[in-house]
Amino acid sequence: MVRDTADGPRFLLLRAYRNWDLPKGRLESGETPLQAAIREVREETGLYDLDFAWGDDSIETEPYAGGKVVRFYVARSIGGAVSLPINPTLGRAEHHEFRWVAADTALTLTVPRLQRVLQWAFERIALPPVQTGA
Repeated sequence: MVRDTADGPRFLLLRAYRNWDLPKGRLESGETPLQAAIREVREETGLYDLDFAWGDDSIETEPYAGGKVVRFYVARSIGGAVSLPINPTLGRAEHHEFRWVAADTALTLTVPRLQRVLQWAFERIALPPVQTGA
């Protein structure tokens, strides 16, 4: 998720406990991966107005956490305020905090599997190469 600002593109990160992540979730019956991604963004952030200006290309993470693989897309958030709605199953929000951050900050806050996804997203939106702090 990217948002254009006067200071350049900002990327949406969500924090659960100590971990910064990108919006994601599981497929529901009958959904395509893109439909699931749109629904999960809406459920986790309250954002509805998404623009897939760079198409519907996607990238998958390498397997982690017992073999889980997550597919990500790049969408522009055209507007609207982020909220962290209560997940009815959990009885609380899935995340504790959100931030719109610059590319270099996004790389600093995330783990290597997400840094790979972010670098892919940066290429899609034609950002110059961004170095990790490592």
